Amino acid sequence: QVQLVESGGGLVQPGGSLRLSCAASGFTFNSYPMSWYRQAPGKEREWVASISSGFGITRYAESVKGRFTISRDNAKNTVDLQMNSLKAEDTAVYYCNFPRGTDVVWGQGTQVTVSS
Repeated sequence: QVQLVESGGGLVQPGGSLRLSCAASGFTFNSYPMSWYRQAPGKEREWVASISSGFGITRYAESVKGRFTISRDNAKNTVDLQMNSLKAEDTAVYYCNFPRGTDVVWGQGTQVTVSS
């Protein structure tokens, strides 16, 4: 079945780095754009970054531009999010997703906590 599984979250100090990964299965991964979203406690889920199928064109939210990098490996069916210069406000559960028809498929999320 269609599945997205995020990993790589954890506790990191401000200024540190983490690399999240999303493993996809059950669909033709290289045909779909992929995105990362996040949801902080008490806040709505917000878009972080996207990467297109084909040429792998990337887009970023202003809040993470220059610090985060999204990438995909179509041979491994994974989409990663490299997060550098992390701030306390980056603390959230991070989710990957992709659009399927009129629906959106989400993973279960991975917790990122930025704290000293």
